Amino acid sequence: MPAISPLMRDTTPPPVMEARRWIAGVDFPPERPLINLSQAAPVEPPPEPLREAMATMVRTEADTHLYGPVLGLPALRAAVASRWSAAYGGRIEPADVAITPGCNLAFCAAVATLAAPGDAVMLPVPWYFNHQMWLTQTGIEVVPIPCGEGMLPDLDAARARMSPRVRAIALVSPNNPTGAEYPAALVAAFVRLARERGIALVLDETYRDFDSRAGAPHGLFADPGWRETLVHLYSFSKAYRLTGHRVGAIVADPALLAQAEKFLDTAAICAPLLGQKAALWGLENLGPWVAGERAEILRRRAAIAAGIARLPGWRLMGCGAYFAYVSHPSAEDAATLARRLVTEQSLLVLPGTMFGDPDDPARARELRIAFANADTDGIAELIARLEAATAAGLVSRGTSA
Repeated sequence: MPAISPLMRDTTPPPVMEARRWIAGVDFPPERPLINLSQAAPVEPPPEPLREAMATMVRTEADTHLYGPVLGLPALRAAVASRWSAAYGGRIEPADVAITPGCNLAFCAAVATLAAPGDAVMLPVPWYFNHQMWLTQTGIEVVPIPCGEGMLPDLDAARARMSPRVRAIALVSPNNPTGAEYPAALVAAFVRLARERGIALVLDETYRDFDSRAGAPHGLFADPGWRETLVHLYSFSKAYRLTGHRVGAIVADPALLAQAEKFLDTAAICAPLLGQKAALWGLENLGPWVAGERAEILRRRAAIAAGIARLPGWRLMGCGAYFAYVSHPSAEDAATLARRLVTEQSLLVLPGTMFGDPDDPARARELRIAFANADTDGIAELIARLEAATAAGLVSRGTSA
């Protein structure tokens, strides 16, 4: 085998793929089928009306099969600008919008534009692992921001850890993995910190459509100077079930997007045209349907919060969007416990060690449960299995009174 880049070699393997290997070849008993709560992605196809529209696009619109503009279809950029302006109470122009092949690549493009090898980017910990993986691959240092009560990033700690090498602060709200919804005042305070330091605040709102709060989650776009600091990221994958069609967005200063265009053209040329057209159709036609999806996610959130509260020794640390982030009472580390939950309770969840330094003892006490693909009956079964595991000593094995 040829020599491997040390940066790639030092990057953590993809956690969801690792978890899939845990269930490969396992025969789950018929009376206790697998409940897969490992990945934050819809498993159902897009709604039927959208699929019908996409079929028409494939059959009758020849440009669906071609390259498009690197920064996205003008109609979709304009629609995002208009709807974001209305939703956030600010002024966003089509030139402020770029459409990307998924939100992960939006993050990569933003960071590639803002930082170089040897620079640093701040991430709250526990972090979204793909963000950390990209920074490691590109030789950019991760500066962790600890989270306090409610899994909210500590502003004072971020300020104390700031250095001239930090080029951006990256936040995800509602958060992956914790589910925490960051208060508008806290996000605004991080923007002020970034502005003071002359760096960017990268705000990933992939799960915005499932925020429990009414109205805009923040007022950042209402500031006429938002382009000086804010880089906003979004994904169409969750709201319209377009995960396989790879459509995300960056909203930022057009001068920044002109630089990001170089990265996007090199990495992917453009987001798939079918996905872009589907996203536009969804924006124009699926508002009530998305509202129903949000209401269902909020019901599932309430169910899992109530269920975890009943489990002795378990604690809900954060809950929102697709995620419940919990501490467990076992003396075993989270990675070992997660593997045993597969074989002994037919449950697949991710250990906290996948969302931070695996040697950090705090992460060894934590699990992420991605509950979006489990209905309320499935969540009730999850809680029953965790309750049974706790009662049988699976979870509390080795703990003291």
